[in-house]
Amino acid sequence: MPKVQTASLVDVSQKEERVAEILRELASVVVGFSGGVDSAYLGYMANRILGKKALCVTAISPSYPTFQKKETADFVDRYQLNHLVIESEELDNPEYRENSPNRCYFCKAELFAKLQAMAQERGYGAVIDGTNFDDLDDFRPGRRAAQEYSVRSPLLEAQMTKLDIRELSRRAGLPTWDKPALPCLSSRFPYGTSISAEKLSVVDQGENVLRQFGFRVFRVRFHEELVRLEFSPEELPKALNMTMVEILRKEFKALGFKYVTIDLEGYRSGSLNEVLPLYHKHS
Repeated sequence: MPKVQTASLVDVSQKEERVAEILRELASVVVGFSGGVDSAYLGYMANRILGKKALCVTAISPSYPTFQKKETADFVDRYQLNHLVIESEELDNPEYRENSPNRCYFCKAELFAKLQAMAQERGYGAVIDGTNFDDLDDFRPGRRAAQEYSVRSPLLEAQMTKLDIRELSRRAGLPTWDKPALPCLSSRFPYGTSISAEKLSVVDQGENVLRQFGFRVFRVRFHEELVRLEFSPEELPKALNMTMVEILRKEFKALGFKYVTIDLEGYRSGSLNEVLPLYHKHS
């Protein structure tokens, strides 16, 4: 379970008030709403401040985890958000399917183009997303798309970190406060490994298998014939139990993998970015 720092609640509250100020200034917004920790908090705040003048939009595609659809719908129902589900077509773009290190740019550009068009057609003042201050420390090609489409990021502008968002979500009673990070399924593929709807479905099924066996923080990394399973340090002993090893071997071979491996370094966010210097050196 993620740890939440509560030592600087005054500072965190000031950041929240800054987010509220930004939302009031924008007056009406379309929120990119995946249902993860950041966008759930932002959608909740936008609904609290602006009511029906905030439209939360969830883009569904083969890269969106199937289990997330229900959790997002439950959140929307619980807080009575003004919500719309659309389909995104990033897989139609061959540059996205090629899966270069800037893959995320093509996905976000496709999404933000749709959201901006929707905002203009329906009279909303701005498109906003859940980018936070910590995101500046990682490789985020989607930020360029946000800038090109004039997307605002209130959490980033208020210098909110992930821990800030979790703490404020906890205080608000949001069920997402301790939710593990969940980037799109395309992030499970090493750069240069082509992406398809079929491969995404295999990864989705694999992660649902792990979820059914009670694992909470993990990744199914797709390496063609080989699958590399990452587990949090707390859950790694459970995964390495010989009974569980045999279960995972059978389950993932049934999905078509020839080799089933468990990464002894465990889960770490952005592990596929570890090869970026090597990738650029040889690209």
